[in-house]
Amino acid sequence: MIHGASTQNTDCSLTTDSDDSDHRSTVSYKERRREAHTMAEQKRRDAIKRGYEELQGLVPTCSQQDSVSSYKLSKATILQRSIDYIQYMQLQKKKEEEDLQTLRREVIALQIMKSNYEKIVKHHQLAQPGQTSNQISDELKSQIFHAIGDSLFQSFDSSVTVKNFDELSAGIFGWLEEHCEPRALREIVMNVLKQARSQTENC
Repeated sequence: MIHGASTQNTDCSLTTDSDDSDHRSTVSYKERRREAHTMAEQKRRDAIKRGYEELQGLVPTCSQQDSVSSYKLSKATILQRSIDYIQYMQLQKKKEEEDLQTLRREVIALQIMKSNYEKIVKHHQLAQPGQTSNQISDELKSQIFHAIGDSLFQSFDSSVTVKNFDELSAGIFGWLEEHCEPRALREIVMNVLKQARSQTENC
């Protein structure tokens, strides 16, 4: 009887130890999962924090804090200022692209004008084989310059009023836009050169 009781006690002792081991294993597994989750969450938060810090350093309006209060910008403020800055840069980029297109068109126009001037000079030289551009007198050059100036003054005098300074300023800018654009100047110069050539041939 004593032997049987001893055996029963031993069996109970073994069962209790096994249950305790399983319980500790389960608790340990849960703790490891909790620790892993906590570490992953901390890494995620650290990554977000670094992202906001880098964003705040890149965007000028985010890096300019209030020097008086020295308050720390909220994440929502950083995001909104970043969005505003990106939109501003997009508008600036669009404006620069438009300016670039305008400059390209002006270059093309100047190239066309240059080509036309070269054709005029070449035609003039072919019409008078015995003369070269170096044989044009200073007097003729002066006459051409004065003729261009006189033509410009005529349009200036008819377009600009001098009742007061405001009207004078507005009239000057309007005259520049209308009569001093490349195409208008080209027509003036072409007419003056034709007249000068005609006078030279008649002489």
